[in-house]
Amino acid sequence: MVVEKKEAISIIVYDNHFDKLMMPMIVAQGALAMGWEVNIFYTFFGLQGLMRKRNPKLPGMFRFFTGMIQKKMAKQKVMSYKEFMRSNIEMGANIWACNMSMEMMGWKKKDMFEGVKVAGVAKYLDMSADASINLAFG
Repeated sequence: MVVEKKEAISIIVYDNHFDKLMMPMIVAQGALAMGWEVNIFYTFFGLQGLMRKRNPKLPGMFRFFTGMIQKKMAKQKVMSYKEFMRSNIEMGANIWACNMSMEMMGWKKKDMFEGVKVAGVAKYLDMSADASINLAFG
């Protein structure tokens, strides 16, 4: 009996800037549409991307252009960051928050998007070892 390995992608996010949070959402959406398993692990400042009440901004002086980019995205009918997050979770993406970073920063799961799971680095390493593709955004 031959068992086909399901394609999987593992992504680690460790930055809280708009561009570094949007890219994994777009890649995940494409992988999900192709039937891939998607695991995204948020750690350190990347955890801010999981907070429902936060709105990511571009870095440095570019932060003033965040609204302009978001308006262009809306005009092109590109989902917002929060819409991507909700859609990816609904489509079956596994969104993981690093428990050590959560404890260190004093952040709680109740403040995060519904559907976020909490795990440690061992879980990240395990899912990365089985992934076809591993990406890092930070």
